[in-house]
Parts: sequence; C-alpha cells; structure tokens
Amino acid sequence: MAIDKSLVTGSTTMLILRLLDGQDMYGYQMIEELARRSDRTFELKSGTLYPLLHLMEEKGLITSYMQAEDAPRPRKYYKITDHGRAALSEKVREWRLFSRAVDAVMGGGTNENA
Repeated sequence: MAIDKSLVTGSTTMLILRLLDGQDMYGYQMIEELARRSDRTFELKSGTLYPLLHLMEEKGLITSYMQAEDAPRPRKYYKITDHGRAALSEKVREWRLFSRAVDAVMGGGTNENA
C-alpha cells in the first residue's frame, strides 16, 4: 500500500537528520539508506532530497563538504551540526507526541463500521 505523500512531507527533515546523526552521507547514499531502513516505504527522489538538503544547510542544521573517493569525481557529503542535533531531538519529541495522539484516536474506541 502506498503512503500518502503529505504524511511523508512533514517527516522528511527528521528522517534525514536521523540518518546524518549516525554518519556523514552523500545524497544518493541517503536515498538508498532511507529506502532500505523503511523497507522501501520512503523512496525519495533526488528532486525532493537536494532542495531539502540546501534548505537544511541554510538553516544551519547540516553542513557539507567535498570528498574525493574511488568515484570519477568528488562527492558532496552532508554532516549534521549541533543545531541539527538539537532540532532532531525536538522533532523526535514532537513525533512521539503526535503518534501517541493519533494512536489514541485510531485505537481508542470501538467503531461499529470498522
């Protein structure tokens, strides 16, 4: 079953920050890791990811640097900042509050039509 994109949109920043909290990553690596960890529920397109990364960098949540590897050209890696870690902690608190409230409503009573 496909997930409504509007549900994912509000969580994308939190998910990216969580990935970067574990290690520095380049864009395609983030796309693949997010898809892998979510059992392909979250499959970002590069056209969605890169504008978000630029916005997160402008807000000081992440920084970027170039690193040469075995690839034909250097890759741009992204790294979470201290400000990004603080924002991630806040987003996780918000998410837990939100998900508990949704769970309470969805499972909190009997529905004769269910």
